[in-house]
Formats: sequence, structure tokens, C-alpha cells
Amino acid sequence: MKRILGILSLLFIINACDDGDLTIDTIDFSEVSAKKCDLKDIIYKVKDSEMLILAIPASTFPNDQTPNGTPITLPINSSNQVIYRQYNGTVSSDNICPTVPSATPSLTEEWKATAGTIQITSTALYATTTGNGTKITKYNHYIVFKNVTFQTPNGTQVYENYIFGNYTTDATALAFGFDNEVQKSSCDDRIFNFNGSEALILDVANYATLFENAVTVTPRKAIIGSDNKLTYQLYTNQVTDAYFCATTPPTTPTLSQEWKAMDGVTDVSGIIEVSTTTLGTDFQHTIRLKKVTFKRGNSTFYLGDDVLYGSFITTP
Repeated sequence: MKRILGILSLLFIINACDDGDLTIDTIDFSEVSAKKCDLKDIIYKVKDSEMLILAIPASTFPNDQTPNGTPITLPINSSNQVIYRQYNGTVSSDNICPTVPSATPSLTEEWKATAGTIQITSTALYATTTGNGTKITKYNHYIVFKNVTFQTPNGTQVYENYIFGNYTTDATALAFGFDNEVQKSSCDDRIFNFNGSEALILDVANYATLFENAVTVTPRKAIIGSDNKLTYQLYTNQVTDAYFCATTPPTTPTLSQEWKAMDGVTDVSGIIEVSTTTLGTDFQHTIRLKKVTFKRGNSTFYLGDDVLYGSFITTP
């Protein structure tokens, strides 16, 4: 009996010792979607009376994918904060997002992360378009906290690998609202299709051959590559041929996005097709783009299997 009492006493002493690290129930927000405050750079998750907060600059989240295996990594500090809160009632965005947050329910406990890193892996989310094309509608950001240390009222709580989860942002919409008419540049051999602040630009190495004033039986073909380039550009305001022909590039509008068509493979992808017919004494050249993929940074989208670029008329 004395031996048993001695063992129980020893176990009690061991359990009573506290080196500053406190083990408590795991914080679990795995089934909760992340939201962002409209007027604050705060992403948060709410579950009943609990809230998990990530206060981080909005510019952290790129309008692009991260390279495979290379997430964005940030230190947890005063600029990148991770906070857990417990309230005495059901909590909502009103307790974090307004300039003066609601005082009810009352905050009963708060843990602030004092160390660790934030890892963000961003991937594009797509919607389908006509002709089996795709467009990027959102970017999903998968957020993980590594070796995060919370300072709690009773000590420290450490998570080696804590999954915050997914947070999505809207991608900049690319209208691609081009009509069926294109035009040859007034200053070089570029072919343009304009739509307000958008420009789809085709540069070919051998303009005279591809757009010969002769009726085609089968379409003439060229492959996108170093000699034949297709570029999509989005500007902050309306752009025209005069912008590209100016000796000194204008300061406005400014370029906000540029996507370049990826190099094609003969009879497989990145194909430019030109069909020429007569129109009175003139010639009409109709250009189609087949299996073209655009790329910017680490993101891509597929234009479609067979897309009409447009037609223009030349006079012999």
C-alpha cells in the first residue's frame, strides 16, 4: 500500500510541474471558411464563441500562382499577426471588422502568436469558356502556420504545423470583349484587336507571306514562338494604335497586366491560321487562333480550341 501511495504521489508531483508549456485542447477551425473584413486587412474564422484572426497585408496575396513547392513564407511579427480569441457568447464579424468593434459578447481570453512562420500556397481557380477555353476567376490561398507559439494566460501553446486553411481572392477580370474586326498598325506590321483598355496584339515575322493578297485554298499557318508573337495587354484606360506608334511611349494609360501566348508546337498547339478571300477588288484576311495558351508569371489560361481573332482588308 505504501508503494502504491508513493507512486501516486510521484505522479501528482510530475503532473503539477509546469515549465511554462501548457497543453490544452486543440484549436480546431478546420470546418470553418475564412472571411475578410471589407475595410481592414484582417482574415478571420468564426466558430460559435471562438475566433481565429490573421492580420496580414492584403498585398501578401498575389494575383498569381506560387511556384510548385515554393510557398510564400512570412515571419509572425507585429506586421503579420495570428490571434486566437474566446468570447462569452456567439461571436460575429461585428466583433472584429468595424472601426469600433461591438463590445458584446465580451472577450474572455486572447492568445497572441509570438513566433513562427506563415506559409501561403496560391493556386488559380478556373471557369470554362466557349470552345473549351478557361478563364481564371479566383486564386485560392492555402495557409499554414509553422512552429507557431501562442502566449496564453497560463503559459505557451505550440503547434508545429497548424493548418489555417483556404482563403480565396478574386482574380482581375479579363473581358476579352473583342469584335470580329482587326486592324493593321499604321506604323509597322502588327495586327491589333482593341476593346477599350484591352489590346490583343499579333506580331508576325513574315507579314507579306502570311497575309499575301491571294485567295487561299487551305489556310496559311504559322506557329507562335520567337518569330510570331501573340500578346494580351490590359491598360488602366483606353488604348489605341496611336499609343503603340508614338516615338516616345506615352505615360498614360499604364499597363496593368500582360499575358503572352506560349510557344506552339506544329499541328498541335499555338497555331495561327489565315484564310484569304476576295471582297470586290480587295482581299479579306481572316485569322483564327487554335489551341493557344497564355501565361503570366506562374499562371496560365487556355484561350480555346478554335477562336476567331478577326478579319481585316487589304488593297492590292
